[in-house]
Amino acid sequence: MALVAALLEILQRPTIGEVILELGMFMAPIWVAVLVGVLVGWAWKPKWAKIGPDVAASGMLLQNLSSGLASISTINPLKLQVPSCISWIKETQSPPSISCSSSSSLQLESEKSVVKDADLLYLDGLVEETDGGHTWIQMMDRSTPNMSYQAWRRDPETGPPQYRSRTVYEDATPEMLRDFFWDDEFRLKWDDMLISAETLEECPTTGTMTVQWVRKFPFFCSDREYIIGRRIWESGRTYYCVTKGVPSSSVPRRNKPRRVDLYYSSWRIRAAESKRDGRMTACEVLLFHYEDMGIPWEIAKLGVRQGMWGAVRKIDPGLRAYQKHRASEVPISRCAFMAQVNTKVDIENLRSVGSRTDLSEIEPEDSPKKPAGRNIPRFLVVGGAIALACSLDRGLLTKAVIFGVARRFGGIGKRL
Repeated sequence: MALVAALLEILQRPTIGEVILELGMFMAPIWVAVLVGVLVGWAWKPKWAKIGPDVAASGMLLQNLSSGLASISTINPLKLQVPSCISWIKETQSPPSISCSSSSSLQLESEKSVVKDADLLYLDGLVEETDGGHTWIQMMDRSTPNMSYQAWRRDPETGPPQYRSRTVYEDATPEMLRDFFWDDEFRLKWDDMLISAETLEECPTTGTMTVQWVRKFPFFCSDREYIIGRRIWESGRTYYCVTKGVPSSSVPRRNKPRRVDLYYSSWRIRAAESKRDGRMTACEVLLFHYEDMGIPWEIAKLGVRQGMWGAVRKIDPGLRAYQKHRASEVPISRCAFMAQVNTKVDIENLRSVGSRTDLSEIEPEDSPKKPAGRNIPRFLVVGGAIALACSLDRGLLTKAVIFGVARRFGGIGKRL
């Protein structure tokens, strides 16, 4: 009531000029809270605070996430740190498939790789739901004539929200989807969130790659940079694709774009029954994604809910264009060629090893941990939400949603 009384007193001023001046003075503290909240919550980060581990050894697959939205390359292609730069191999060469136990030189190469067998075991645990994590909560079930899509989310005790999705594409082969998600050159044509993609390092023996991505973010955030390690294992015609954030000493950090350290996006690809005639002419992609983008997780979850289906729908037209592109018999890109360099593995033997091992012992070092420097004062979040709600009349976020987010932040500010 005191707030209403103050507003009424201002509106009773004799001149319009005095009313405007008084309103400006009245709103000034709120807008200061908004600006400080934006700077603290979205832009500023002290050098001693890290969102994710900066020196994580290659661990389990965590990535996108994205994006994201199937962005969300998710697990998207990650980068590796093998010490060789390789010249192009002629298109006429057939890409090699590697056996896990082929030779001592291969074992040495694997030890140097930023994406290792432990990452494959971790991904398989997610696929088989034996990772010991929380129960998945379904959040979406949609379809089009050419694809069906289901999505789940879970909130771990520490770390960002995790997403699981199952997409079935009609009239597609596992090999085509494997190459499609790995082909950064073609991704730039259909993924409007991807600004640039560059291969930093690659291993011709295991197919491991380290790539640099820059992704577009909303106007209130700077763009994000990802250093991604990625690798593919083959078991029959089932492909396990791991992509995750990895450290890189060769690419210096910059203020903009802001680097995302904690990123995991990995998926399993295999043939599936078509919903049209029951034949094995469709393809299933089971994706697991999470990342810490440097914004409050509750706001990130709102954005995912609003934009997930729109982002997912863009993948299918991209896939159909890629099928036509490959049918034209043009030379494949370097990334697509590297997608065909796979490590062969007996997944059943791998699981038998995993069954004798506590999964927590092999969990990657870059798994979600509670980040430092994310304790946002309640008054900044609530004050910013009040000012935002009072100044927005339209858009994706309604006033009720904004106040709801502020209320949740007020209750869990310490956790964020």
